[in-house]
Amino acid sequence: MRDDLKKLWDFMREVTGDDAYERYLTRHRETHPEVPPLTEKEFFASEQDRKWSGINRCC
Repeated sequence: MRDDLKKLWDFMREVTGDDAYERYLTRHRETHPEVPPLTEKEFFASEQDRKWSGINRCC
């Protein structure tokens, strides 16, 4: 039962993007081990900038 709840919790975090920083750290360690990763605050600021900069309309 506890295993199922953990899987559900992990799934919910993935779907909502709550685990984005952890996924970033994993990928960063694999691809750029020599470069220090962004802090959590820097990461979320860069994600907000990436998401909201540029054209934000459909037409």
